[in-house]
Parts: sequence; C-alpha cells; structure tokens
Amino acid sequence: MVLASRPRGAVLPENFRLETATVPALGEGQVLVRNHYLSLDPYMRGRMSEAKSYAAAQAIDETMIGGTAGEVVASQHPRFTPGDRVVGMLGWAEMGVADGNMLRKVDATSIPLSAYLGVLGMPGMTAWYGLNHIMQPAAGNTILVSAASGAVGSAVGQLAKLQGCRAIGIAGGPEKCAYVVDELGFDACIDYKGGRLAEDLAAAAPGGIDALFENVGGAGFDAALPLMNAFGRIALCGLIAGYNGDDMAVRNLRYMLTSRLSMRGFIVTEHMDLWPQGLRELGELVATGKLKYRETVAQGLAAAPDAFIGLLSGRNFGKQLVRLI
Repeated sequence: MVLASRPRGAVLPENFRLETATVPALGEGQVLVRNHYLSLDPYMRGRMSEAKSYAAAQAIDETMIGGTAGEVVASQHPRFTPGDRVVGMLGWAEMGVADGNMLRKVDATSIPLSAYLGVLGMPGMTAWYGLNHIMQPAAGNTILVSAASGAVGSAVGQLAKLQGCRAIGIAGGPEKCAYVVDELGFDACIDYKGGRLAEDLAAAAPGGIDALFENVGGAGFDAALPLMNAFGRIALCGLIAGYNGDDMAVRNLRYMLTSRLSMRGFIVTEHMDLWPQGLRELGELVATGKLKYRETVAQGLAAAPDAFIGLLSGRNFGKQLVRLI
C-alpha cells in the first residue's frame, strides 16, 4: 500500500493505492519477512504531510511507513532463521526485506505476536517513558490521560495505578469510559462527547491534577490546564485533534505560567537506550496479567486505509492493527 497523494485536510481512501511488487533477492545481512500484522498509529498522519516535523515526510508512491510483526521466510543474516518471529518497520506490505540489524526477534509462544506492536512495542514504551521520565509520578498523585482507551493511554493509566496514583481518563463514549474504569482500573473516565467536559473533569479531580499525559490536544487539554496543580508535569505525546489541520490554539495557556507547569514533547524512538529496561518491565506485567490491553483488528492489506481513517476519528478500541494472514 503506497501513499498516492498527500491529504488536504482529512485523510481519504484515494490518498492510498494498492500495488503488487516483486520480492527482491536477498543481499548479505538481509532478511525476508512475511508480515502477520501491521501497526496503524496516529504519527503516520504527520508523515503524510510535507510540513516540518521530527522525521522526513512519507514519500509519494512509496510503501507507507509502519511497524510490522511477522515470520522470517528466508535469511542471509546469522542471527535469523526461517520461522523466527520478528518485529520491524517494513511498512504497509504483506512481505518485506530488511537489514537484520533493524529487526527485533520476539518470543510469541506465551505472548501473542500482535502484542509486540502494542503494549510490548512502541505504544507501550511511549506510555512507560512519558509516565516515568516526564510525568514522574509519586504515590497519591492524580494523573490525567487523554485518549485513555487507546493503545498508549490505556497503558499510562494502568502503570500509574501500579505506582499508587489516582488515574483519570478522557475517552469518547460510554462504552469506552466503562472499559477504562471497569476493565483497566482507572478511578474515573470523562466522556468528552457528553457535552460537559470541563465540568465533569473538575468534578473528577477535586484536588487538582498533578501530571497529564496528553495525546489529543484541543478541548480536553484546555479543560485540564486550569485544574493542574502547581509545578505539574505534562508529557506531550500527540495532538491528534489537530492532525487534519484543525485549530490547535491553546486557550488556557496562561496556566502554564501561573501554575509553573512543565511541558515536554517527546519521541520515544529517540530514547532507544531505555527500551530494554522498559520492555522487560512491560513484559513482566503483561505475562502476570497486571497490564491489560485490547486490540481492534482489520483484515487484509486492502482494509488498511479505512482502518487508519477510523483510527484518526477515534473509531478504534485499543490498539489498531491490520492482520494479513
């Protein structure tokens, strides 16, 4: 699946094109992988634009970028043999060739392969890093997480609860909010579609908010800033509310000053030195059932564009994947 054109506003199906390609011969050190799952993530919307960002724009007529999990079919690399399960960045394709040094071998015997694209992959590490290294929670703190039913937000709240914090989420709709509280163990969840976002959030955080994990921006971010306690910490992970070009002006920015808040944007792939520690901790929590996750799975490569469009509008529940086999 290639990027056929750059979106003007909302992403449309015609921005993509399905093509057939010939599998190339392997060079020294390369590995051929049959992808079982594709990861769909909000950052991809930014890559589809030519606007200045932290990474190069997705090239037109080239395979859409994206994380993958699959099985080694052939290998010219000494660390990989056919049958190995691996995670990499082979993009929206049924098969791909990669330098073996760019692949991570995973154990899919006790944990499903798909989890390595979610809670045990980039989303899980994003949650782990943002919480521990930016929000710096202490027992008794109240933390707020936007997009709390998503792949990243769901992990943030659960990890915070394990550290003795009070966790409040924001999600869209009664079903998602019920899941956040009843299944994930958050103390409260605010339905941003309910029409009382600011009032409901204030009622859920009578003692204020000590740390915020921001995935969305927009109205939820504006409602949270007046409730932040002095010297609160904000981990700025994403601004999905503005990815289609909508107004992202922060209407309560003055609270950054009056409450002496700290806000830091971050890209988790710039902190690869911490991934072994984070993945080890996350893996233990998943294996023991202390960290739960949910997936929305579309079937087949042709379904990827619609699934991605749904992700950007909040249609997914948990981690959005595409299953290819």
